Amino acid sequence: MKLNRQTLEQLTDPIRKPTYEPCQTRQGIAHIGVGGFHRAHQAIYTEALLNQGEALDWSICGIGLRSEDRAIRDTLAEQDYLYTLFELGDTPDLEVRVVGAISDMLLAEDSAQALIDKLAHHRIRIVSLTITEGGYCMDDSTGEFNDELPLVQHDIAHPDDPKTVFGFLLASLSKRRCEGTPPFTIMSCDNIPHNGDVTRRMLLSFARLVDKELADWIAKNVSFPNAMVDRITPMTSTAHKQKLKDTYGIEDAWPVACEPFMQWVLEDKFVNGRPAWEKVGVQFTDDVTPYEEMKIKLLNGSHLALTYLGFLKGYRFVHETMNDPLFVQYIRDYMDKDVTPQLAPVPGIDLEAYKNKLIERFSNQAIADQLERVCSDGSSKFPKFTIPTINRLIADKQNLDRASLVVAAWALYLKGVDERGETYRIPDPRADFCQSLVKNDQRLTEQLLDVEEIFGTSIPKSAAFIASFERNLASLKALGVQKTLENLLK
Repeated sequence: MKLNRQTLEQLTDPIRKPTYEPCQTRQGIAHIGVGGFHRAHQAIYTEALLNQGEALDWSICGIGLRSEDRAIRDTLAEQDYLYTLFELGDTPDLEVRVVGAISDMLLAEDSAQALIDKLAHHRIRIVSLTITEGGYCMDDSTGEFNDELPLVQHDIAHPDDPKTVFGFLLASLSKRRCEGTPPFTIMSCDNIPHNGDVTRRMLLSFARLVDKELADWIAKNVSFPNAMVDRITPMTSTAHKQKLKDTYGIEDAWPVACEPFMQWVLEDKFVNGRPAWEKVGVQFTDDVTPYEEMKIKLLNGSHLALTYLGFLKGYRFVHETMNDPLFVQYIRDYMDKDVTPQLAPVPGIDLEAYKNKLIERFSNQAIADQLERVCSDGSSKFPKFTIPTINRLIADKQNLDRASLVVAAWALYLKGVDERGETYRIPDPRADFCQSLVKNDQRLTEQLLDVEEIFGTSIPKSAAFIASFERNLASLKALGVQKTLENLLK
């Protein structure tokens, strides 16, 4: 049956349903970037509270700033903003749940003013973000705000008709300030080191270009908690929709499939209240840094380490790479020998158990996480997930071969042809630029590694790294992925 409010009562066990009525809730959170991860993570923690009869004034209004967001808005609207989350894995206690925490969604292209008014409304006390690593308008080589982007220039010239996330945040905070409405907390849920600090720095840099007094007010009154978020959520596929329909009888046009594991470590820095998420498993802390370093370097860094190699070998899903013992050993060595020595102690976390769990999660056959998803936006992911590890290895004069192989695999992946001769697209906003860096084989090392916004300044100056990179690149070209890994792991 098609999912909507009218058919909700016809769903039976084991499908879990909202225990609250929509009329009981009021919106307290506006979330910008309603994708699969938000619907599998933050919305689920909020849903859990709503089902306990708590946080009824914290339901979520989705916000879409891109034209592509119309599809998810229209799909959710046709289903009365209900969607199905179903967990995939090998354990018997997997959850299937209809979620109602998102109660509306607004699109910027329908009315910028309506969106500003919504964000400026006194009931909205948290504005949360999942806008991807590339959505923060940050120059990765300097860490500063990139005010030369065309949409940023538009927002500077037209602050009342914004296009970017920072334009809308600034316009709504300006309205709240003028009307005497308390500010909201801005909460990033993206995989960026110190994501709250980055959001604060980018917004204040933008604000100073438009209204310095407003920038000072934001600096004094708005909070930006750092967060570590974690749940593997593949892109929703036709197979996911069919499995949901065949197994549970639910016809959902845009469900969310995800792994059973989820984690959220969050700094308790909110200026205008928050839901009691600690009652449903969120860990609040004064400093998220050690958790963040652990997750970004071990999980996200290891994801990049296996994804380009796997794609070159002809695999298309993460679990396929983990069915290959060579990949498992390579990833485990990368975690143990390259990353773990760089990590500070993480309160309450056994790192060995955490790494074992990562191997188990990557190996989840049922979730069928797409390598293409993990491969996407590599030019923005490398500076955050991999380059800090490499820089530390260089500084400490440690072995560079495992880490340089990640970069070499990306360089060859950018050629757009795998070992089976199959061509594929490069899912990166800067795909044309990145592919231009690897066209000339004679100058590839120089052209690629000298891109400061991706690789920084230490890597192109390291003769040891360059030598290791070139050895691995030559090996991948001449011998292929399997033989390169065999030689590396001897």
